[in-house]
Amino acid sequence: MNNEYDNTGFALIGLPVVSKRKSRAFTLVELLVVVAIISLLVSILLPALSSARQMTLRVLCAGNMRQINLAMNMYLIDHNDTYPCAEDPVSSDPYYWLWMGRGWRGLVEPYFDMKISESNPSVLFCPADKAKKDQYEATSYAYSMSFYHSPEQIDAMNATADTYSNPQPSVAQQAGGVTMPSDKIIIGEWTSNHHSIPDDKGWWCWEGKRNYLFADGQIRYLEATEIRDARNGWPDPNLTVGGISGTDTQP
Repeated sequence: MNNEYDNTGFALIGLPVVSKRKSRAFTLVELLVVVAIISLLVSILLPALSSARQMTLRVLCAGNMRQINLAMNMYLIDHNDTYPCAEDPVSSDPYYWLWMGRGWRGLVEPYFDMKISESNPSVLFCPADKAKKDQYEATSYAYSMSFYHSPEQIDAMNATADTYSNPQPSVAQQAGGVTMPSDKIIIGEWTSNHHSIPDDKGWWCWEGKRNYLFADGQIRYLEATEIRDARNGWPDPNLTVGGISGTDTQP
């Protein structure tokens, strides 16, 4: 039996001596197990985080379109319920067509609280747009040419090239001419920004999903296959059968 002493020097009889050991270090196997667990957790969480980020960007994109819809409505008020209209091409060096983001940008700019330009695209640029900012001058959204051509003109166009060559005279369209506003696209993402596809050709392909703004102000996230065949055989709101009086979504 070992004796211990208190701070007065008297022996404390019969108390066992507690040995002090140093903490044991992790073994290599234990470290590997910890690393494996962390790796597993990361592999589980990363897809969820990526999905959440994509959802956030899609919501921000829809927010852009809500601002664009407000600008369009103010334009209608100032122009006797007539949609933005100008003669194509709106620029010749380089060539821009009104339906392109670079084309209709100038017409709606007065209805935003800032100057819209390539260096300051504001709500005209989707935060998930994977194209280089200078590819389309940081404009992500296209404007349906059905809103500045008559239904008869649209129904006379049968090829994609008709949207950027051999232009028909622009004819201003009235809001009252939209017979199914909940089914007629006025603005849409050009590329599939929130659902990547290879070789994205915008409205001229049957792949991908895009945010669309309809004439009644609703915003819908639709697959290309949910859009009706246009006059050129693509899901192209520019050449909707029947033009402004036609419909863009599948029944």
